[in-house]
Amino acid sequence: MKKLLTLLACAALISPYALAQQTIRLSTTTSTENSGLLAYLLPVFEAKTRTKVQVIAVGTGKALELAKNGDVDVTLVHARQAEDKFVADGHGVDRRDVMYNDFLVVCPANDPAGIKGSKDVIGAFRQLAAGKTKFISRGDNSGTEVMEQSYWKTAGAKPEGGRYLSAGLGMGEVLTMAAELQACTLTDRATFIAYKAKTGLAIMVEGDKRMFNPYGIIVVNPARHPGINEKGARLLADWITSAEGQRQISQFRVDGQQVFFPSAATGP
Repeated sequence: MKKLLTLLACAALISPYALAQQTIRLSTTTSTENSGLLAYLLPVFEAKTRTKVQVIAVGTGKALELAKNGDVDVTLVHARQAEDKFVADGHGVDRRDVMYNDFLVVCPANDPAGIKGSKDVIGAFRQLAAGKTKFISRGDNSGTEVMEQSYWKTAGAKPEGGRYLSAGLGMGEVLTMAAELQACTLTDRATFIAYKAKTGLAIMVEGDKRMFNPYGIIVVNPARHPGINEKGARLLADWITSAEGQRQISQFRVDGQQVFFPSAATGP
């Protein structure tokens, strides 16, 4: 009896961190990796919890597909409508706001499309459709491409022929491609700033409320995939939305600039 009580007492003292020693598989959008955010955040989390996070950085569509198939435990993405559908369809649980930034239209610094300084993203897209400048699309069903396609739809036009290139690449690669081809593209602010020195591209359009870019974290539904590391997934979701995780996000800088802004309701 004494031995049993001792074992129970030890069990009660086990930290929740000890329950998630299995690797946590995270699917996420390329912007969180290309910007350097994950390289900044995850070592803090891993050291605190003595866990390891395996990151798969792809477009948001692919990140959600990996989560839907149970190939990851948790997903961090930025396409709110797709996220809400993912949860409504029973593939994920407990979606939480994590952070936000904004989208930008960037082009060569000499402004070949004549849109510099605009705060009307739809008007700028109409000019891009009617002009001669090339536009590089992510073409990967990412959150960025989903937003881009919504702009073209609202604008009612799209660049024709060889002026519109669908790359099927991550954000950093698309920015590099846009610089090489002297083209414009839509990007998240964090990745743009991380690649700005390499590309020489410049911000042409910003500040439109339609360019708001929120990120959310979702735990894969354990009822659909009993083999996932649910404890680890919840541990990461809890930490990144905690006061400590949100503080780490707010302190992250690229080229001296804050590029992600915490949005979780962490309480007092």
